[in-house]
Amino acid sequence: MIDLNFDEQTGLAEVVLNAPKKLNALDADNLQELHAKLETAATAGAKALLLRGEGRGFCAGRDIALVDPATDDVAAYLDGHVTAVMRALSEFPAPTFAAVHGACLGVGLGLALACDVVYVAEAAKLGSPFANLGATLDSGGHWLFTERLGPHRTLDLIYTAEFMNGREAVEQGLFSRWVADDELLEFTRERAIRAAGGAQLAFAASKKLVQEIRDQRIGMWQSIANENTSQAELCSSSDYAEGFAAFQQKRRPNFTGK
Repeated sequence: MIDLNFDEQTGLAEVVLNAPKKLNALDADNLQELHAKLETAATAGAKALLLRGEGRGFCAGRDIALVDPATDDVAAYLDGHVTAVMRALSEFPAPTFAAVHGACLGVGLGLALACDVVYVAEAAKLGSPFANLGATLDSGGHWLFTERLGPHRTLDLIYTAEFMNGREAVEQGLFSRWVADDELLEFTRERAIRAAGGAQLAFAASKKLVQEIRDQRIGMWQSIANENTSQAELCSSSDYAEGFAAFQQKRRPNFTGK
């Protein structure tokens, strides 16, 4: 079950993986529902999105309780559902945050990877347990670990099936910050609401610039050129004028996303 709570006052859309008895493991139907909730949030004009899991964990990965390996169409599950949802998260037209606690494995790790900012609870559990299943890490896990931890640490995690906690994951460069378990949701929600009230056009420009560096491997000078173009485009916006006026008048800006 996937819940969507949209606060029109703050502009925050909160998407909740709500199947705590199975650690929010996801089957194809769950992923279709999640995709639909993301589309609903975008259509509603959400200015920030928070993805979290209910219960003891964020998401333990794919729900394999009823999967028969002899008939399983894993390619359809991954290509048709997991990757589609990850793209929807990555392309969401506003800042996205993930609050990760407990198990964050497989598909869960992929969902976190697709968000713009990930805060993890100190006792979160991240890694690759697939060696115990005779399967390989999926949902972008190889890219995530190799890009941020290096090839040796990546294969160490895969071969041993050992886990990192949230503090270790952050200290090794995997995600943004670790937070005490009982403070994670409040911490993440506060920052998501703050982003929802921020300069949406500027955020969208920065999101695009970062994704170009990540996906196209552009160099510094090309990135600077792209920044210059983006800044020139923002210069004609109402938010740009408001930001400068607020600074000069020593008050908080009132951005409208225009």
